Amino acid sequence: MKPDQRVAIVGGGPAGLMAAEVLSGAGVPVDLFDAMPSVGRKFLLAGKGGLNLTHAEAFDAFVSRFGERAGALRPLLERFGPQQVRDWAEGLGIGTFVGSSRRVFPTDMKAAPLLRAWLHRLRHPAPGGEAVHFHMRHRWLGFGADGGLRFHTPDGERTVHARAALLALGGASWPRLGSDGAWVPRLREAGLDVADLRAANCGFDVAGAPARGVAEGWSAVFAERWAGQPFKTVAVAVGGPPPAAARPDARPDARQWHRGEFVATATGVEGSLVYALSAPLREGIAREGSATLWVDLLPDRSAERVLAEVAHPRGSRSLSSHLKGRLGLDGIKLALLNECLDREAMHDAARLAVAIKALPLRLIRPRPMAEAISTAGGVRLACLDEGLMARGRPGLFVAGEMLDWEAPTGGYLLTASLASGAWAGEAMRRWVRPG
Repeated sequence: MKPDQRVAIVGGGPAGLMAAEVLSGAGVPVDLFDAMPSVGRKFLLAGKGGLNLTHAEAFDAFVSRFGERAGALRPLLERFGPQQVRDWAEGLGIGTFVGSSRRVFPTDMKAAPLLRAWLHRLRHPAPGGEAVHFHMRHRWLGFGADGGLRFHTPDGERTVHARAALLALGGASWPRLGSDGAWVPRLREAGLDVADLRAANCGFDVAGAPARGVAEGWSAVFAERWAGQPFKTVAVAVGGPPPAAARPDARPDARQWHRGEFVATATGVEGSLVYALSAPLREGIAREGSATLWVDLLPDRSAERVLAEVAHPRGSRSLSSHLKGRLGLDGIKLALLNECLDREAMHDAARLAVAIKALPLRLIRPRPMAEAISTAGGVRLACLDEGLMARGRPGLFVAGEMLDWEAPTGGYLLTASLASGAWAGEAMRRWVRPG
């Protein structure tokens, strides 16, 4: 291999592997380094319950999920977006289907067959391509005095020099799988602008259950009985005063409600609905010290109907029997009302009806970053050029979750990681072989 053509990729997750595929297919020799004994460990974990590859909603809606970074990521997603992800999987012999939620999965729902096929193609490319060389148990330590890439290996420290290098080391969630965020101070020392990493797509701890005399977290009774159980067919919204829609005499509520389900944990809440709102919840806590998650326990029933049913005479029936019979309200939903409301509120029809349609849960902290599905923060896009190369460090590229962006679960994270890897790979090819 000619020294001036050598390309190094540090990180064997989706972004790094996709960049390697682009370069390999163009005939560029690639050495890929990873700290773990094998690549794609977090990718495999993500597919444990069914690998969500991407999402089949309209493209503009898909791009909007990236919030403030939507404009910057749009070109990358236009180059390698949801349809391209499906085509790529099909090219590996993995069929896909669209689920009822518009999420896209492999037909067998598994990550391992796709990863095996992918690695086989990287090691045995089509004619004209260059096989990718994998170097496992190589933990990146930063840059040497001469700009080389320093690695800790089973055989001691090693320094690698390359014509171009891509860092695709992930964020800081699930560090046992290789992404520990140790690169943050190293890149800051190298002059890159890195935003602090924060938990994203994460659970939150609740402030407490005043009605049960608990200052923080659930009561012992609720936690023991309901931790791990889902709240199904609910809607949630973030922040502000009690929603107007909870009051039968008010105008319709203008806030954005999200329907779906979430899960009670031993200390708070997690699950798809909570993950989708983790960014505003996290920022609200950072700004105010807490954030309110409003829960509509019966989104299919109007506030007027709920009030009418709650106020209906119940005779000798208990309140729990009355709520179950009139509204189908029981189980964990009824338990949450009892957890959050005192006895007086539970027996006041108007207050109870409002709580059923908009029960406030005060959240006080996100769960630790190591438990999160992903992280926000990272290398700020402003310090990278249009090819994701560091402006002050020619030949150094960054991709994947190391970049300062975030998105909800639902295939968005994986698609954007793949897209950034493909984009950086093409830019590296042009850098190594201009013209």
